[in-house]
Amino acid sequence: MAERRDGGPGDTAGTDGGLSHVDTHGRARMVDVTQKASTHRRAVAGCLVSSPGGAISSLGPSQRAEMLAAARVIGIQAAKQTSDLIPLCHPLLIGDVAVDFEVEGDAVEVVARVECFGQTGVEMEALTACATAALAICDLCQEHDPEMTLGRLRLWEKRGGRSGVWRFDEVGDAPARAW
Repeated sequence: MAERRDGGPGDTAGTDGGLSHVDTHGRARMVDVTQKASTHRRAVAGCLVSSPGGAISSLGPSQRAEMLAAARVIGIQAAKQTSDLIPLCHPLLIGDVAVDFEVEGDAVEVVARVECFGQTGVEMEALTACATAALAICDLCQEHDPEMTLGRLRLWEKRGGRSGVWRFDEVGDAPARAW
């Protein structure tokens, strides 16, 4: 297949160190994955929700369980809708989404894992699930603590495709949860 540099199918802009979603003319584009092999893809993202005003620790066990259950469903739905929220993402047939929480005092660690068998990765879906679940927690608790923060949103791991396995490697900063 001949290399194209006009932003059309086959344009390999971004493969030489540039941005994959920008063609050689500087225009935003969707990456062409038609020639890529389908492989098992997996991504894990994490973030931290903090409540300096004590909203999270003030919740009773049943309130906390309801809040986390709602945030989990919202995160799962967001992963499935990523291409609607971020138009340059490909719509994917997601095989699995898990959103988990670790509550410690007035902080909630959110970890999202997304898997599929496809031609492109699920990193944006994992980040979207994680961020949206965290935003749901903020929304559900903001009445009691308008100073809630969402931080440390990042990709922790990705597997599959041409790049194989990649894992964030910052000692002491990885989520405690096993993926």
